[in-house]
Amino acid sequence: MENKQRFLNLLGLAMKAGKLVTGEETTLQSVRKNTINLVILASDASENTEKKMRDKCHSYHTKLISPCTSAELSSAIGKNRMIVGVCDTGFSRKMCELMTE
Repeated sequence: MENKQRFLNLLGLAMKAGKLVTGEETTLQSVRKNTINLVILASDASENTEKKMRDKCHSYHTKLISPCTSAELSSAIGKNRMIVGVCDTGFSRKMCELMTE
């Protein structure tokens, strides 16, 4: 649980630093352009949304994780979102470390 809280805090920090893209369409475009390193998908996203993002991330070799609900995600970044893309390598790496420990 501690790692999840650290992950969410880091997400908030990345948002303040301007290192995130939010929302489905913006994130999809960024995946296509290879400008993001990590996609964070809410664990309670619809099946259709999840499939679309998983397929897109797989074909563009972008890592995708679903460590939190949309409420937790939205609370961390201060916007009501289901999907967030991380543009910064450092943030991406640390977030992945926290969620795989």
